Amino acid sequence: MDRRAKLPPIFLLGLTNSTYGMAGGFACVVLPEMLAAQGVSGGRIGAIVAWILLALVWSFFLSPMLDVRFSRRRYALVFAALASSGVAVTVMHHGNSFLVEMVMVATYAAASLLQAAVGGWMGSLISRQDDAKLGAWFAIGNTGAGGLMILVGGDLVFRLRPAAAAAALAAMMMLPTLIYLVVPAPGPDRRLASESFRQFFGEIVALLRRRTVLIVLVLFLMPAASFALCNILAGVGADFHASASVINFSGGIGVLLAGLAGSLAVPILARRIPLKGLYLAIGVVGALFTFGVWAMPRMPWVFALALIGENIFQASAFSVEAGIAFESIGSDNPLASTQFSLLMAASGVPITYMGLIDSHIYDLHGLTGGMLADAGISVAVCMVLGAWLIWLRGRAKQAA
Repeated sequence: MDRRAKLPPIFLLGLTNSTYGMAGGFACVVLPEMLAAQGVSGGRIGAIVAWILLALVWSFFLSPMLDVRFSRRRYALVFAALASSGVAVTVMHHGNSFLVEMVMVATYAAASLLQAAVGGWMGSLISRQDDAKLGAWFAIGNTGAGGLMILVGGDLVFRLRPAAAAAALAAMMMLPTLIYLVVPAPGPDRRLASESFRQFFGEIVALLRRRTVLIVLVLFLMPAASFALCNILAGVGADFHASASVINFSGGIGVLLAGLAGSLAVPILARRIPLKGLYLAIGVVGALFTFGVWAMPRMPWVFALALIGENIFQASAFSVEAGIAFESIGSDNPLASTQFSLLMAASGVPITYMGLIDSHIYDLHGLTGGMLADAGISVAVCMVLGAWLIWLRGRAKQAA
């Protein structure tokens, strides 16, 4: 029987990414809210979140281990347990901002390796026509589960004793791993790890010589559709006079619905717009939305609108990125996790440096400066990249 006939529905394969999404929701909204309650400044919170999210980038260099010795199911389970434990430790010791930053960096690194493991695992199982659909549900697993963490986690952290809240959040993050038990896992590769690393870096060199891959990497590395502003909004709710309940509700239900809407829209739009063009279009429209929010009064409902809207565009951008990554993997790719990790690491680079830039400008010029910088840079980059893609297409036509 065809192995794909035994696979669970595509939406379940995509939801294997939910633990990663919960770790991101905790790092980007629940943690900033906890730090703000401790009196940490908005700029400092943004910098902490940016350094945490940087783990998505450097953890890529550890990803070759995911394709050797053990099955990706086992790696996914181990890193899910590490990420859940890290969140629990953070909740119990959130009064120590330095310890929190160190623990959360390790936590997000574990979550990023978990995403690489399940991304390579699921991407190598599906057929090519399911790439966009899996990319959408992978994004839903990210943003939707992140919204659930924001909605539930914020209340648990502030209403329960630290030990009880830590145990509840860790159990919630481990719940999606039950899906792993019903998904076929390829047998482990018994090659030596050093052999895999050598092959991996050889493959990367060959990959970087391909024109199409270089174009995709440029798109992912530039701040065209990073929407890093999402990662500091939760920590600056006071600028909009938003209460903790407004932050939790808009960050929970709002982000959950935003993730669903933004992700499910991508497969429909991708039928008419090439993915690269769609990616830049999302960046431009999202930046225009940020300009619109900047012009509005600083009120609680505007904060909710900003947080929900920014997450719609960020979810859409992530869905496009995931679809491109799955398309590049193909079936039965022995280095599927490392290749997926490479592309996800590239997409995480602008989120990190734009988060640092937004935080620095926030400290100097407040929320107004941060919003204008984030939106202005995105529009400028999208225009340059769009002109570059048109020029490349023209050269290709001339060569033909």
